Amino acid sequence: MDLEGYFARIGFIGSYEELDLATLKQIHKQHVMSIPFENLSIHSGERNIIDLEVIYNKIVVSNRGGYCLENNLLFGWVLREMGYNTTTLSSRVFNSALNDFNVRESHLINKIVIDGKSYIADVSFGVSSQILEPLELISGEEQHGPTGIFRLIDEEGVWVLEKTCRKKVVRPEFAESTLIDRKQTKQIYCFDLTPREADYFFEINDILQTDPDSLFTNKSICSLQTPTGFRALIGLTYSEVTFKPEEGVDDVDMRDIAEDEIEKILKEKFNVKLKNKLKPVSNTVNYTL
Repeated sequence: MDLEGYFARIGFIGSYEELDLATLKQIHKQHVMSIPFENLSIHSGERNIIDLEVIYNKIVVSNRGGYCLENNLLFGWVLREMGYNTTTLSSRVFNSALNDFNVRESHLINKIVIDGKSYIADVSFGVSSQILEPLELISGEEQHGPTGIFRLIDEEGVWVLEKTCRKKVVRPEFAESTLIDRKQTKQIYCFDLTPREADYFFEINDILQTDPDSLFTNKSICSLQTPTGFRALIGLTYSEVTFKPEEGVDDVDMRDIAEDEIEKILKEKFNVKLKNKLKPVSNTVNYTL
């Protein structure tokens, strides 16, 4: 494991002698535009293992992506190796079916302190809820980006991440798709500032891959940010989303693909090649673009 291999994977060629916010923003953005948020191992006969060397070999050496426990654990290691003051945190994802946050802390994020200010880095939530750059840990302030407007709100020591969304413009045949998020404002996850180690996530990692009610057993997902939006393959539905903040909309181009197109789509749109055949899944659960 070495930083040079990771930097080559995300196309980072700058200097990191200055452990400043600008450098952090750059590597964060290049990570989400180079490494997909994906759970394809679960649907192609493999398992996700919470071990840094295994994750490094999967994502960096084998040119794959991963879900949050993999991507953000790797990113936290990168930041520490660079010399950033970094703390791993756990969070609870909002469940729209419950209209509340899940009980289980299933999402991993990182907190970084630079010049006395704290920032939240998250390189693996995917689709329209993905932040491109770290968010300053300051309550109630609108933080604008191409994806939308994010806010972190301190509710007596529990921080809530929420987003103001834009209207989705969709082709008529997909207007009723359950993948389309129609909310104007949505909560994404909540967390406190209790430090976590990797072994804290061992149990939830197993649950996410085996529980019949888990999002990740019910949908095969691959998502990658682009300079103008993001791409996503969910089951057999491929989407390209273009952000148009000046018009107040996100343009969603969706189409259903055949199973024999999967390998080509993954290679051409996500730069991913699987060892085993993917069994695409898209059962009805609460998950939207």
